[in-house]
Amino acid sequence: MPPPGQTQLPDWDGLKLRVRTLIASHRVMIFSKSYCPYCNKVKELFRSMHVEYYALELDVTADGPSIQQVLTELTNQRTVPNVFVNGTHIGGCDSTYQAYHDGSLQKLLGDSKDVEPYDYDLIIIGGGSGGLACSKEAAALGKKVMVLDYVVPTPLGTSWGLGGTCVNVGCIPKKLMHQAALLGQALRDSRKYGWQYEEQVKHNWGVMVEAVQNYIGSLNWGYRVSLREKSVTYLNSYGEFIEPHKIKATNRKGQVTYHTAETFVLATGERPRYLGIPGDKEYCVTSDDLFSLPYCPGKTLVVGASYVALECAGFLAGLGLDVTVMVRSILLRGFDQEMAERIGAHMETHGIKFIRKFVPIQASALEEGMPGRLKVTAKSTEGPEIFEEEYNTVLIAIGRDACTRNIGLETIGVKINEKNGKVPVNDEEQTNVPYVYAIGDILDGKLELTPVAIQAGKLLARRLYGGSSTKCDYINVPTTVFTPLEYGSCGLAEERAVEEYGKQNLEVYHSLFWPLEWTVPGRDNNTCYAKIICSKHDNNRVIGFHVLGPNAGEVTQGFAAAIKCGLTKELLDETIGIHPTCAEVFTTMDITKSSGQDITQRGC
Repeated sequence: MPPPGQTQLPDWDGLKLRVRTLIASHRVMIFSKSYCPYCNKVKELFRSMHVEYYALELDVTADGPSIQQVLTELTNQRTVPNVFVNGTHIGGCDSTYQAYHDGSLQKLLGDSKDVEPYDYDLIIIGGGSGGLACSKEAAALGKKVMVLDYVVPTPLGTSWGLGGTCVNVGCIPKKLMHQAALLGQALRDSRKYGWQYEEQVKHNWGVMVEAVQNYIGSLNWGYRVSLREKSVTYLNSYGEFIEPHKIKATNRKGQVTYHTAETFVLATGERPRYLGIPGDKEYCVTSDDLFSLPYCPGKTLVVGASYVALECAGFLAGLGLDVTVMVRSILLRGFDQEMAERIGAHMETHGIKFIRKFVPIQASALEEGMPGRLKVTAKSTEGPEIFEEEYNTVLIAIGRDACTRNIGLETIGVKINEKNGKVPVNDEEQTNVPYVYAIGDILDGKLELTPVAIQAGKLLARRLYGGSSTKCDYINVPTTVFTPLEYGSCGLAEERAVEEYGKQNLEVYHSLFWPLEWTVPGRDNNTCYAKIICSKHDNNRVIGFHVLGPNAGEVTQGFAAAIKCGLTKELLDETIGIHPTCAEVFTTMDITKSSGQDITQRGC
């Protein structure tokens, strides 16, 4: 019988001869369908290997259904793509990729000649948290691994050691300087608790920076030792693709070496973005410079409203400096905006000035020094108004750019999002070029958090070399912003929850609270705030968790595990709180936003 839709019996002998001729005539023959994503994936694989192929699109070929029937008889495979290499039947998409990963595809393409072995099983470009985690896991699974890490100095000449942003110019020094500021507040509180001291208390910037940098240095050394112990080759060189499976590595002295690998992982991270105005790179600093700054910044303007901007502004003010934050639009874009505004209000209450809806247009030097004096000119985003003021230091914290544009990705065909430089990947962190993966902050549409990069790196190595199928879960990832009043969150911001679920399908429970430790000093009553967002039609499951208060990160981490397990409002109500703690507020919340009731707290 002819295939459905075909009225005339085909010339089966002629079709079989045609199919066999196609297979024999082409080094790589792909029987395909133009709309099939698996067919496109196989074609992308051969393109990435710079291997020519011939594809017959069965959906646009007159005899397509009959040819597919012949292929079924010939190979026992009913689906497309149906791939042949040098006359050998490989199979479909999964079989082709499996052959690629185990090397049998390369051998077939080499016309049975020996394929030159790669120098490494895996090369990772970027020695930050994600890259190091991936490298050590792959090495533990018996693979030969190289890590390249190179820090391009900032315009002021700042650079650092192995470990990436988090360790050197991010989470670690930020949290330590935040702690320094909290200790200042604790000193002031201590008088109310009966502590008496005559000596005038003041902060020494140099002592703090030296202690922080000494600790970071110990971490840098520890990472190098760890790589050596696991037999991972480390190069302090700049990696750049020059052809498929091959990179050029350039060290600080300009010396070049070349290395090949079967698989590559991009873990290059991001660097702070500059304003693009006169004087920004000449006179301003970023978070890349701040944590090792050899002098106290003095009167500081922080430009931006990112979490980096507000965290830095917070600890600088906590150390006793005169701090102003210049904001173009909203605080903490992407975070819950009610929480963001409460953070801003608390910072203003504690002396940090905010200039809203202004952007700098020029920074100029008035006087050199450590610090010097700078004049900043800014313009309103809503009219012709101009603002001018003098500062000792200008810290730019308006966002970060992915380090992907100068590593030769275009040479091997890896696609990036041209708007932001980020790398689109599938759910296994694989780019459009099959032997290249990406993890961490450079992923398009994923969270920019150190623990996420570490988890993704470990799991990727286990999938590549350990037989695992576990993928990184980017949903319900907890995080904390270390502003003076810390903000922890997990799940959806209220605005996002409304977009996804509809306001009528949500119940929001909330409460103010007053940490017991703050009652004796008598400060910041009814400032700390807790909120959960529940889905009414899913057993009041908690889909958003938000807390503003001391030790917010410690509080959020515990609840994040419960949220992963499907935490509901009923389960929170059934949980007995630990008294007296801040976290217990989540076990006693009974006021909804929709009720409009007062949430002011008047006692313990």
